[in-house]
Amino acid sequence: MKTKQNKHTVNIITLGCSKNLVDSEYLMKQFDANGLQVVYDNDNFDVPLVVINTCGFIKDAKEESVNTILRFAKAKEEGRIKNLFVMGCLSQRYKKDLEKEIPEIDKLFGTNDIETVVKSLGYDYKKNLAGERLLTTPKHYAYVKISEGCDRHCSFCAIPLMRGHHKSKSIESIVSEAKMLVQSGVKEIMLIAQDLSYYGVDLYRSQRLPDLLRRLSDIPSLNWIRLHYAYPAGFPKEVLKVIAERKNICNYLDIPFQHISDTVLKKMRRGITGRQTYALIDEIRNSVPDIALRTTLMVGHPGEGEAEFAELMNFVEKTRFNRLGVFTYSEEEDTYGARNFKDTIRKQIKQARADQLMETQQAISRDLNNAMIGKTITVLIDNIENGYYFGRSESDSPEVDNEVIVKTDKLLGTGEFHQVLVTSAGDFDLETEVI
Repeated sequence: MKTKQNKHTVNIITLGCSKNLVDSEYLMKQFDANGLQVVYDNDNFDVPLVVINTCGFIKDAKEESVNTILRFAKAKEEGRIKNLFVMGCLSQRYKKDLEKEIPEIDKLFGTNDIETVVKSLGYDYKKNLAGERLLTTPKHYAYVKISEGCDRHCSFCAIPLMRGHHKSKSIESIVSEAKMLVQSGVKEIMLIAQDLSYYGVDLYRSQRLPDLLRRLSDIPSLNWIRLHYAYPAGFPKEVLKVIAERKNICNYLDIPFQHISDTVLKKMRRGITGRQTYALIDEIRNSVPDIALRTTLMVGHPGEGEAEFAELMNFVEKTRFNRLGVFTYSEEEDTYGARNFKDTIRKQIKQARADQLMETQQAISRDLNNAMIGKTITVLIDNIENGYYFGRSESDSPEVDNEVIVKTDKLLGTGEFHQVLVTSAGDFDLETEVI
């Protein structure tokens, strides 16, 4: 069923990561404050004004962004929409190409252009709305971006080319935003950035993530705080002490290691060795014994031969990460890797290695889940589907991690916390009953 629209309606389409999603939510609030009706990810082509927030991180993401733009460009050509605007990482990096290849786009904006977008479309940018947004997530959780950009120089990554240098938001502004979210009903906050580890260095001349966590942890009624995308080199180890001390900071850390082979890590320009990686993992687990570690790994980077991949396989088998994602290397133009290395590993080999890693992780996840049977855990209910409740434990972030299926005759509400007993387990989920 179509929503009744009018000429004062705007459709925001978001592609890519949670950082893009936060940008869209800020933009949506600005439009809403200007009296527009705002719809999100509406694919019915029945809204006159469309803004697409694009991703340009890797090849697949770029293709998805281009294909989405083309679908709406065709709708504009057919007269089904009036105006098409594009913003975000893809348009930041490929503005001239997009202008040439897709003339149906009315205007292109970059990654930090929310104020420019609002003003260019003829509306008033309201500075008094700093930190305010319209949530696209369920009302009980939200992402909070604590910095923008990145000062690292990983060989494979184009983020600094699209997002610029690292720029931390002030502790006061982040705490203020978090308080507003909690007052609106948010119970869980995911801290996100290109690099959590570097937070504060540019603004305060020192790593300030531990201080920020303490301030956020003091906010009443904020039940869970979760950390995403901490860089392993130079990781601020005081964070581990804060996680262990504060009950509302989840025993969870997303820390992308990418590889373990010194040969590959050096070519990746990660600033850390395999030995240092193992030592850091030991320190994390010793400091927070119940922590759920999530990482991402990359296969097929130049320099990864069979021996290096075998080393990576052994790393996964030995470390037994709670959560794991795998990417295949794709050469990104203008990056250090593209300028200095040849991408000689065939696509089929890259994919086979990725599949092999994930098969290994699937077995590890199954073992870890089976070990949970008979235990009592706290679950946050996210949604209801086909008579079942679906939630997450402290070890699970939305969209990317395991689900907890909750069986009960009781009436539960989304956004509620419940104690449940684990009764059975699958590869990537748990079945539970409410206690």
